[in-house]
Amino acid sequence: MEFLRSSKAPQPVGPYSHAVKAGDFIFISGQIGMDPKTGELVSHDIRDQTAVALSNIKAILEEVGLPIESIVKTTVFLTDMKYFTSMNEIYSGFFGSHKPARSCVAVAQLPKNALVEIEAVAYVS
Repeated sequence: MEFLRSSKAPQPVGPYSHAVKAGDFIFISGQIGMDPKTGELVSHDIRDQTAVALSNIKAILEEVGLPIESIVKTTVFLTDMKYFTSMNEIYSGFFGSHKPARSCVAVAQLPKNALVEIEAVAYVS
């Protein structure tokens, strides 16, 4: 098992790693729309936060030389399902024709009062 960190993603806000490589899989911790340079949310807009959360996932994958197409599963956490359509528009644009398995759930609250958090599992072929 290997614990991974990326200098291009925001530093974790708790006692966890950006990702863990276990066998042929990389488990990427949930990413919120936090700017890697400032450590603050990019805005209070679901579209902006979704784009940055996905960008942070991409940065973590790039650290180990993997493309986003290596992602096989994501879980999306929303503070309100009213954001589902807007989040989905940004999400589908990010992944294009690559469509990993996904779950999407509503939660009461997220770190830093984010509107969305996305975690991912990648496969190293």
